[in-house]
Amino acid sequence: MQSAGAAPGAIDLNQMNPLSSPLLTDLYQLTMLQAYFEREMTETAVFELFVRKLPPGRDFLVAAGLEQALAFLEQMRFGDEELDWVERSGLFRPAFAARLAQLRFTGDIHAMPEGTVFFPDEPVLRVVAPLPEAQLIETRVLNLVHFETVIASKAARLRRVAPGKGLIDFGLRRAHAGEAGLLAARAAYLAGFDGSATALAAPLFGIPVFGTMAHSFVQAHDSEAEAFAHFAAAFPENAVLLIDTYDTAEGARRAVGAAKKLKGVRLDSGDLDALSRQVRKILDEAGHKEAIIFASGNLDEARVAALVAAGAPIDSFGIGTGLTTSADAPYLDAVYKLEEYAGKPRRKRSTGKATWPGRKQVYRHYAGDGRFRRDVVSVEGDAQSGEPLLRPAMQHGRRLPQPSLAASRQHCLAQLERVPEGAYPVEISAALRALAEQVDRTT
Repeated sequence: MQSAGAAPGAIDLNQMNPLSSPLLTDLYQLTMLQAYFEREMTETAVFELFVRKLPPGRDFLVAAGLEQALAFLEQMRFGDEELDWVERSGLFRPAFAARLAQLRFTGDIHAMPEGTVFFPDEPVLRVVAPLPEAQLIETRVLNLVHFETVIASKAARLRRVAPGKGLIDFGLRRAHAGEAGLLAARAAYLAGFDGSATALAAPLFGIPVFGTMAHSFVQAHDSEAEAFAHFAAAFPENAVLLIDTYDTAEGARRAVGAAKKLKGVRLDSGDLDALSRQVRKILDEAGHKEAIIFASGNLDEARVAALVAAGAPIDSFGIGTGLTTSADAPYLDAVYKLEEYAGKPRRKRSTGKATWPGRKQVYRHYAGDGRFRRDVVSVEGDAQSGEPLLRPAMQHGRRLPQPSLAASRQHCLAQLERVPEGAYPVEISAALRALAEQVDRTT
């Protein structure tokens, strides 16, 4: 195993963005590149990204992260700081850095549009590029697509159990670092959330942002009534007051007395069903029938579904940790595998991890009512009926026009309306099976 030991000198982060660096990868991508270059193994390779199986409790997944992956590919290059590290690391031959200095992504990408519902064994993204380029990008592309797909799939489950309810991403503070929080806000919005509490999501992605107050704001005042009056004066048109710092019912009574135009109240603890009914009555009797009740506090799709089914008068939900970490299913068995090199189909046959060779397409068939009926995975070029799901996204290293985030969100919401309940059939075509048998006979 190759190892650089102690760092041969730190990179100056003022000179580069580490999140866009091609060094944000597994070391073995670089060691393989040196070996590829030395043997001039630079012919065209085809890699595909797919999920082997669904995690427990999931019936489908939602494709996300393509926009970030395309941006990374289009901008990928080794800067002076990175090349200097490669030269000083002691891992590589002197000529390697010079090859990296010239490296750009020049390939093609086909992918399912963001917001598309998909299932195991279906390629979500296909890369066609010279082998060193296609190999190097594996880690970061998988990192981006995997994470946003995890969160979008979680958010879609919440959207499906709370039709007509407001859903707000509340998870930045529990996210696994800042990039994860930002991308979770984006993925959740893509899958039908109404917005995020993450302020940067507004200027960066155009996502609506929402915020109320913290318990500390109430505690910083000498009384709850004073805190509410102060906040309502600061935001006379849209005050949402957090009413459970001390006693929730009393908090609701103080809230209605603090604001002439109360937009709503927030519950963050206790029996949300019982408390929301009690608070709704207090609001209505005080003439605030239009004021909303917003609930938060360790919510997930099971708790939200139970509250909706019980008829709790809650208008909107803030979902934090359970969403941003996808706590019940925090990862997918997502992989990026070589399917063709130098014009020859390739196939991994490892036990439990076998792949289907060649360039592939996914065809979706619909029932009479418009719902998904079945998918067929076949070799590209094998004429099939149904809707092809993989579409051009990048050509010769340049992004092709893609739908806006708002359009992708609408696409996702339309997809969620068409997902049938329970297990979904994904068929492997006869042509693809025949190709796999042919490869097995010759390798």
